Amino acid sequence: MSAWVLPDHIADVLPSEARHIEEIRRDLLDMARCYGYELVMPPLLEHLESLLSGTGEALDLQTFKLVDQLSGRMMGLRADSTPQVARIDAHLLNREGVTRLCYCGPVLHTRPGGPHATREPLQFGAELYGHTGLEADLEVLTLALDSLKVAQVGAISVDMADARIAHALLKDLSLDAVQLSQIHAALAAKDGSELKVLLRNAPAATTRALVDLLQLYGDALVLQDAQRILPDLADIHTALAQLKWLSSHVEGAEVSFDLADMRGYAYYSGAMFSVYAPGASDALARGGRYDEVGLVFGRKRPAVGFSLDIKALVSVAAKRSLRAAIRAPWGEAAELRAAIASLRRQGETVVCVLPGHESQVDEFHCDRELVQAAGQWVVQAT
Repeated sequence: MSAWVLPDHIADVLPSEARHIEEIRRDLLDMARCYGYELVMPPLLEHLESLLSGTGEALDLQTFKLVDQLSGRMMGLRADSTPQVARIDAHLLNREGVTRLCYCGPVLHTRPGGPHATREPLQFGAELYGHTGLEADLEVLTLALDSLKVAQVGAISVDMADARIAHALLKDLSLDAVQLSQIHAALAAKDGSELKVLLRNAPAATTRALVDLLQLYGDALVLQDAQRILPDLADIHTALAQLKWLSSHVEGAEVSFDLADMRGYAYYSGAMFSVYAPGASDALARGGRYDEVGLVFGRKRPAVGFSLDIKALVSVAAKRSLRAAIRAPWGEAAELRAAIASLRRQGETVVCVLPGHESQVDEFHCDRELVQAAGQWVVQAT
């Protein structure tokens, strides 16, 4: 095998795409800062027992593992940043009241999420800790939508669900983690036959309610249907009322509901959302409430957040024009070098043409040129 061949679902990012990714990354972090979110940078590598504790247990199969040559302990490369940010909130910051944190960095997956997905997503996310009310859910949802808008993604749609509905229907059953995961997968796949097999020992009323849940997807009328069809349980009433309130405050996006959707929501405890756009093979962003996330770190706090992969986002975001640059000759003259330095201090991109490469084209769009006129170095349009 050639030395330059990369592993499956791992790829270099070349200049044009890398520029687009970096511009979006900066826009997303600026948007989060506008909402009052502080940037944190969790490590890529942690002791395995810390990385896979609590909600991180669901990431076990997605986590690359290795031995630390210094301590001999098992280490893991993070597959998701959310458990790490929960640890930072609980142990390092330990603040009272509301804490808003955001992050952006690579995560690594042992397996791709889809046929064309990367195993090295560039994950951006935001987490809000310390507030139980729907105001926090709405803030995070609005930030997620604004993040996609600033990335210039058009025709955004939001699909909403609530983990409490399925939890309420399943809470009286004696299920282990594997059985629960299988039921969630059957719900997400709308596989009624498999669901009935998995629930063969459950009460008939529970099985019927969960099978009915598979049909509860569509527009706002779904919430009315759910109120009529599903069992009269307090958690279900609360979930439906909160979904109605949240959806009524969404602006600039089409809203739908899929009350059986449990994909990717292993640790969610309340309202959840997925954001879609034309051209994307899967949700661009996922988020919701996960109040149990800090429990393993000794500080159970209300928590709500979302995350997205900037590499996937770039594939559907509007293409951006190259920032115009200035073409300049290379030279040792103090006046020329001072003129180039002055332009760069003003924020201009100045590309010096090295000797012998005057006819070559580069990545930058040079619409101006630095030339000498009347003894002065001046910028002229090309």
